[in-house]
Amino acid sequence: MSSATPSDTSATSTTSATVSASAHRPASPPAGTESTLAPDPFGGPPVGVVRTFHPRRGRLSPQQQDAIERLWPAYGLPVDGKPREPAALFGNGGPVVLEIGFGMGEATAAMAEAEPGVNILATDIHTPGIGNLLHLIEARGLGNVRIAEGDAVVLLTEMLPADSLAGIRVFFPDPWPKSRHHKRRLIRPGFAALAASRLAPGGTLHCATDWAPYAAWMLEVLEAEPALANTAGPGGGYVPRPDRRPMTRFERQGLAKGHEVADLIFRRV
Repeated sequence: MSSATPSDTSATSTTSATVSASAHRPASPPAGTESTLAPDPFGGPPVGVVRTFHPRRGRLSPQQQDAIERLWPAYGLPVDGKPREPAALFGNGGPVVLEIGFGMGEATAAMAEAEPGVNILATDIHTPGIGNLLHLIEARGLGNVRIAEGDAVVLLTEMLPADSLAGIRVFFPDPWPKSRHHKRRLIRPGFAALAASRLAPGGTLHCATDWAPYAAWMLEVLEAEPALANTAGPGGGYVPRPDRRPMTRFERQGLAKGHEVADLIFRRV
């Protein structure tokens, strides 16, 4: 997850108390965020060729180092290009949701604890965050979380089969606000088509951002994907923030700065 300020790509997150049902829930793109798409904004390299994230290793705390050494063999999955069956990673028949970019893992752990019947495959490249989430898995007794370390595009393209996921969550990805960096945004037509192909019919792609131009970009990209339908209804736009998505520290910071958080939920048709 990226921070609420587009210039900060540290991408960590923490969970917090939920906000009121009516706060900061735009039903349509905020004023002044009309399409930012150029006539052919995606004429550059296809999805997966240009990296959409900053590699972030960071210094490990003793607790995080210990968690990685002890728990990674049981809960970790390297993104190595080898095909995997998501359900087999968990040993049960529950639905599998892929979360792309979990920061420090607090929100992931909160969602897993609230929905024990849903399996979460969480992917990131932030080593301290991986260690922290492994610690939370053990501390909270979460049997429904597995962690994939590596590029989510490789995971989706080479490792996860079609129609295998009940959901994909992309919360606060790096907005790459500068025009010359838009090619690095994760949410692009190629990614939308890839994500849709890995969702089972009826599965959902849930994105959230507090960067209004990126929200408008996401909305246009996802509504253009024929395999996805906007759950906001015939009028389109954004949906109210679901209670199951925990508030993050960076989201609170963005709200304090006057940013509006936009949630987009599209269903595989």
